[in-house]
Amino acid sequence: MNQVLQEFRDRIASASAASSALRIRGNGTKDWYGQELNGDMLDTTAYSGIVSYDPTELVITARAGTTLREIGAALSEKKQMLAFEPPRFDGMATVGGIVASGLSGPRRQAVGSVRDFVLGSVLMDGKGEILHFGGQVMKNVAGYDVSRLLTGSLGTLGLILEVSLKVLPRPFAQHSLQFTMNEQDALHQLNVWGGQPLPISASCWIGGSLLVRLSGAQAAVDAAIEKMGGAEMPDADRFWDSLREQQHAFFSDAPQGLWRVSVPTVAAPLQLPGEQLIEWGGAQRWLKTGADAALIRTAATAAGGHATLFRGGDKSVGVFQPLAPAVARIHRNLKTAFDPAGIFNPRRMYTDF
Repeated sequence: MNQVLQEFRDRIASASAASSALRIRGNGTKDWYGQELNGDMLDTTAYSGIVSYDPTELVITARAGTTLREIGAALSEKKQMLAFEPPRFDGMATVGGIVASGLSGPRRQAVGSVRDFVLGSVLMDGKGEILHFGGQVMKNVAGYDVSRLLTGSLGTLGLILEVSLKVLPRPFAQHSLQFTMNEQDALHQLNVWGGQPLPISASCWIGGSLLVRLSGAQAAVDAAIEKMGGAEMPDADRFWDSLREQQHAFFSDAPQGLWRVSVPTVAAPLQLPGEQLIEWGGAQRWLKTGADAALIRTAATAAGGHATLFRGGDKSVGVFQPLAPAVARIHRNLKTAFDPAGIFNPRRMYTDF
């Protein structure tokens, strides 16, 4: 692996000297995410493999090019999982990619996001230097938590080499319920349930149906079923997997634009044209629409959130919500500190840096 690291250093040094961009890429499962791609590809797949896995400490450390197929196989043997359920994209998504993209799946409402499970990381910066952040246990994370800062940065700050992730045991029991109700009633009910000690691990409202997954001890799941009512959901595992992998029919065709609107769970239904799918107890509202970006973002801001053009549509409007001037200044300063020559995935997040 030392040879691979030296190749990375050489590529970075050459790019910095020539002021040419590098496009950091694993298996390319999320090439569509973010602004347009540019720069010469820096392939991370050669730097792969599980560095360490301690089931008793609930932590796994892997190199950036390690696929989720390999991670999943190792965790499955010990009946453990990446609890934030990142999309695997046929198992070819890489560890570096899941951290750089920051994408979480259906269980995020119950356990937290990718950022909440990153314990430590190793980064190669724009000078070719290797930097270590965090550790392998929660108490080692002190001061400015750069490991979490890297989450969702889309490779714009540096080359992620290694990541330590907290893992959790798989739940003993799981059961899914379905209810027939409109959007407003569904949001109200999700917030009512959210204030109660119920083992809800995922939720989804689409087309007049509210779907809820319960996970945990058998007694807790049974008690929740009795309290909540509803009907048993058929093919539940297949449905939640299709949601996690974004293979559900809702995601299949959105040339007009698929938006991800993040708002507080208590936000009222968004009065926007198009088709919606709601996750995370009401906090994530997927929207397929050809509506104007300004209209969507105005509605998201009014509800206390923000909107991302997740896939399709016209990226010239900006994939991510425009930053306030003070926040944009912080982003630029961080970019300069880690990547002074500006070679890593430039303009992947915001077109002006």
